[in-house]
Amino acid sequence: MSSLNKGVGKVEVTLKWDPSPAGGPDHDLDIIAAVYPTEDAYGAPVYLVHFDSRSPDGTITLSRDSRTGQGFGVDEAMTLELNRLSPAYARVVVGVAIQQGSGRVTFADVANTKVVVREGYRDLESDDFSGLPTATAATVVEFVREEEGGWSARKDLRGFDTDPQSFSDLMGAARA
Repeated sequence: MSSLNKGVGKVEVTLKWDPSPAGGPDHDLDIIAAVYPTEDAYGAPVYLVHFDSRSPDGTITLSRDSRTGQGFGVDEAMTLELNRLSPAYARVVVGVAIQQGSGRVTFADVANTKVVVREGYRDLESDDFSGLPTATAATVVEFVREEEGGWSARKDLRGFDTDPQSFSDLMGAARA
């Protein structure tokens, strides 16, 4: 029997922050999505989507990427078309990492951060990372394919003290 529950379909994750103080190094935050296979939903990701890549099938794309936080509106925007993802994928975890090229930067060092997860006109999640002041990266939301085939969203705010590369390896681990 099929389900009438459509679940979460097309989602946008946006991120904004204020530029670093004058004379200081730029703060560069990045949205990262990790896609996990049905046969090992908590193992290694099949692929990552971030500032220099997109999903092989075009279902997850980063349409806006800022390296400074300057500009109007959002600084980063990622679209996830979960309703188009292959049944081979069971889980997608989205997070934010702060580039560490100019020295250690934490969420407490970056002014006015805000991440929003939105489907259409409805906000599914939002956060300002104030609860993770010493973290350099954080997961934000986890999307899980339900047995009926639809997707559900769950807030998954966890802080990490690591560089972006290591974060991509850690972000999908099961909660302890």
